[in-house]
Amino acid sequence: MDIKKLMTLHPEIGRMADYEEVWWTNPDCGTPRKLDFGMDDIKDAEARLARFAPYIQAAFPETEVTGGIIESPLKEVPEMKKVLADMCGTFSGRLFLKCDSHLAVSGSIKARGGIYEVLKFAEKVAMEAGMLQLTDDYSKLTGPEYRELFSRYSVAVGSTGNLGLSIGIISAKLGFKVTVHMSADARQWKKDLLRSKGVTVVEYPDDYQKAVAEGRKEAEGDPYCHFVDDEASVDLFMGYSVAARRIGSQFEAAGIVVDENHPLFVYIPCGVGGAPGGVAFGLKEVYGDHVYILFAEPTHAPCMTLSMITGLKNEIAVSDIGLDGKTDADGLAVGRSSVLVSDVMKTLLSGCYTIQDEKLYPFLASLADSENIFIEPSSCASFTGPALVEADTAWRESRGLTAEKMANATHILWATGGSMVPEEEMKHYYEKGK
Repeated sequence: MDIKKLMTLHPEIGRMADYEEVWWTNPDCGTPRKLDFGMDDIKDAEARLARFAPYIQAAFPETEVTGGIIESPLKEVPEMKKVLADMCGTFSGRLFLKCDSHLAVSGSIKARGGIYEVLKFAEKVAMEAGMLQLTDDYSKLTGPEYRELFSRYSVAVGSTGNLGLSIGIISAKLGFKVTVHMSADARQWKKDLLRSKGVTVVEYPDDYQKAVAEGRKEAEGDPYCHFVDDEASVDLFMGYSVAARRIGSQFEAAGIVVDENHPLFVYIPCGVGGAPGGVAFGLKEVYGDHVYILFAEPTHAPCMTLSMITGLKNEIAVSDIGLDGKTDADGLAVGRSSVLVSDVMKTLLSGCYTIQDEKLYPFLASLADSENIFIEPSSCASFTGPALVEADTAWRESRGLTAEKMANATHILWATGGSMVPEEEMKHYYEKGK
């Protein structure tokens, strides 16, 4: 791999290698292309989650208010918009926070894809054993005979933290033996919480890729072990995509219109890419060219930005350009992007941008002060996005985004995690931000 040549072709890479922030828009976005899956696959995932709702409600009483559907609120944050105008620059339109940071069960966006994949595996096991039919009330899965069935199987995953929490919590609740392989970047409280749930946590001094590789290796030798592959799982991807089908009712309640004259901008923190990729795919299926998706990454680990700029997918890592991959945005501490997501995003993603770690904490504290919402540092990676869109007049003009349309725009910062952070830890984040 000729890095010097890549830097000549793509000047952004040289700036990335110096840990500078970059803003990149995708010239291939909107190019017609046939994908291997579509709306029918999203609807299938949505239906499966609906079948499992009685089980989720029975197993996790905190979901009773939503009837066992794990969904997060969409909150307008006008005071935070004023703060961002001062901190980053003004922008037109309304600003919302999608609070996946407060999803039930595991408190992060990973509660969508991670829980969905394990539920799909459980459904398959129970059906193959002749103990479950599509017409059944799935709350029966809380019974001891099902825990005994599932205890014959195991689930493994590699994670920097939040995916491990989701997989570990739901797998242990069902009765599966579960092992979470965690990289050095994972927060200690996440490891402790998993162990308290009966999950086996294996720690590595290496990065995320090593943890995933070890998890995959464990599963390959065991026909009764299901490996949740964050780098390539279509099931994970589809679980995340369901968010786009549900958000429509929230738009209606908030008076949000999405059409040619009312553009939608969605800014999502990105690690390996599974969660933001699934959400982005779903939103593009539902809202088409009227939604613009942008991924945000830390300057120390911009694996998706690097993948998208070069077109090399997962064949290039941040270490190839000399980056250390170490970031306080622990959920985003990934050196190499998902091959599945980097491929699918080639024509769907509007762009990527990076952010320095030092900015995460002031955003965190400002959101707490202005809106009384607490999220983890990695969730704040997206907050510079609206001002960056506003500043790139040439890109907006190339997309027909006139001033009139931008005045009608809706901006959504997708908060990816935070509600399970221990109080003392959150206090530390907040004080650091102040």
